[in-house]
Amino acid sequence: MRASIKLREILEAAQVVRTFRPRPNCVFVSTLGVNNSWRSTASSLGFLAPTSTREYASSRPCGLAQRETNYFADRTHTCRFAENDVMIMHADTNRGIEVLLNPIYNKGTGFSLAEKERLGIRGLTPPRYFTIEQQCEKIWANLTEKGKTGMFRWRSMQALQDRNETLFYRLLVDHIEELAPVIYTPTVGEACLQYSRLFRRPRGMYFSADDVGHFNAMMYNWKNDVSVIVVTDGSRVLGLGDLGAHGMGISVGKLDLYVAGAGIEPSSVLPCVLDVGTDNEELLADPYYFGLPQKRIKGDAFMNIVDEFIQAVKNRWPKALVQFEDFSTDHAMPILKRHRENVLCFNDDIQGTAVVVLAGIYGAMAAMGKSPGAITEQTFVVCGAGSAGMGIVNFIHAALVHHGLSPQQAFERFYILDKHGLITSNRELKEGEPGVDDLRPFAESRRDLPDGINLREVIESAKPTALLGASTVSGLFTHEILTRMGKLNKNPIIMPLSNPTSRAECTAEATANATEGRAIFSAGSPFDDVSRNGVTMVANQGNNLYVFPGLGLGSILVGSNYISDGMLNAAAEAIPKTLHDGAIRRRAIYPRIADIRDVSVKVAAAVMKQAVDEDRENRGGKIGHMISREGIEGLERYVRSSMYYPEYRPTVFSPGSGRGTL
Repeated sequence: MRASIKLREILEAAQVVRTFRPRPNCVFVSTLGVNNSWRSTASSLGFLAPTSTREYASSRPCGLAQRETNYFADRTHTCRFAENDVMIMHADTNRGIEVLLNPIYNKGTGFSLAEKERLGIRGLTPPRYFTIEQQCEKIWANLTEKGKTGMFRWRSMQALQDRNETLFYRLLVDHIEELAPVIYTPTVGEACLQYSRLFRRPRGMYFSADDVGHFNAMMYNWKNDVSVIVVTDGSRVLGLGDLGAHGMGISVGKLDLYVAGAGIEPSSVLPCVLDVGTDNEELLADPYYFGLPQKRIKGDAFMNIVDEFIQAVKNRWPKALVQFEDFSTDHAMPILKRHRENVLCFNDDIQGTAVVVLAGIYGAMAAMGKSPGAITEQTFVVCGAGSAGMGIVNFIHAALVHHGLSPQQAFERFYILDKHGLITSNRELKEGEPGVDDLRPFAESRRDLPDGINLREVIESAKPTALLGASTVSGLFTHEILTRMGKLNKNPIIMPLSNPTSRAECTAEATANATEGRAIFSAGSPFDDVSRNGVTMVANQGNNLYVFPGLGLGSILVGSNYISDGMLNAAAEAIPKTLHDGAIRRRAIYPRIADIRDVSVKVAAAVMKQAVDEDRENRGGKIGHMISREGIEGLERYVRSSMYYPEYRPTVFSPGSGRGTL
């Protein structure tokens, strides 16, 4: 009885009201365990008491406990990312200044007077109370002042994340279109170049060659439960080359977009770096470089390190999704093939890029008033035969076959160039080299032209409808090339996909000038729309952000242990379906980044439905039954209800003994 009275006092002091939304996240939480008396008290105060619950280890630093609810009294949905209406701190957490120094608990000027009194911080913050919306407005005004650079914004956002995580993610969610280029490409590339000198606070985990044999034990140094891991070896960071341990900036930025774009719980993400050295002489000579100052480990020794990492992840978090990021061309595809069936994983550079490019091509068909099946009428020139380029080619090839072409007919629709020019049947492709097996059938199908001819000659001979760049060669698509594409096609498809902006094959302005604004343009980095002769050419961005958050969320929610080609195709088809008629008429082929959470809902639902169709669901048939009962709309509602949304919650201490209690 005493415990129930104490709990009532805590909840009423926190001014908690029943807030059961259309998402199954009103969960009563306690760090001391929940008994029937406490559950009854919570119910009487307006909380929905779960019929069956289980506690699991803290997935927040500083001992925040969560409770995952599997079944609710009036719903049968599975709550994968349980959220708390009350944030409860352990009794052994210091009150006062420590609350303000902890980014998980800190609200800055967002503490109510009652919270200040309870937490011992009255007088430690300014007296005026500001809502999270007001705080975001103030910070946004500072970030958008004239003259503020991308790096200023990146550093400001990192500082905000260090002091107030909730506010950081709320600002990112509210301004995702403007801040995605800051948190990720292109600004994060500049940050990665000098990451050691910008280092202030550790994020994620570093697995180095010196730690081989200890990865399994090291995983337990990370106390949180993990749903999504992004790992890189820093060998090919955004087209900037080998940046070694500086690749951590990529993993951190990518996971921030998972949280903002798909509502993945921030405490359940883990950025990782495999530090096996670097071949970057500038970094090796830098006395402040914080990675291993040695040449990069390669070959079987490197693959063994990757194997140990994957096995350690499986042992610690067997259901976690692993995203491979920015691995070098010679390792990216072999790693994916080696582990794709061993762990839930995908490579965003290969598969994510391919999905978003295919989605853009389907969007281009819609912009030209054609059906998706019109993809079989297109001819593609692709510059770049690396892992990203060939991933795109293979995925489009599969789509051509899906829409009715034979495999051989589909091979003949491609003209692929590398740094030596057009790749044909006369090119000597050495057995065992990375990517050769994928490239060979396309090369064998090109017997009509000399090997090694340049891009201009290929354009004249092939008369393509689509020009794709994955070469990282700035300016490769010259004015002459773009002009010729404009003469060959009413609406040529131009896709300079290389990142960052400095490595793009052409700009939106150059494309609009050469094609009189008639091109359907899409780049890997952001550009502004361009108007020419009264015609506005939309500068679409083929951002992988359209794909990986929803793909990851859907794969986790459905419980799949494998991301199939069918699931990837489902994601590609879902993206252009989010476009409205007005956008299609303007030749927009992707939705707005500002709508990314809505896009992620549809992508996740499509991926989940495909997984169910392929019998890959691992949730006891619940997702399949949900689809049968409620259709795709019900599935989308469930996905949305499972997404984390950054907002302040009343903060109290748990009613235990010891310091810091009420």
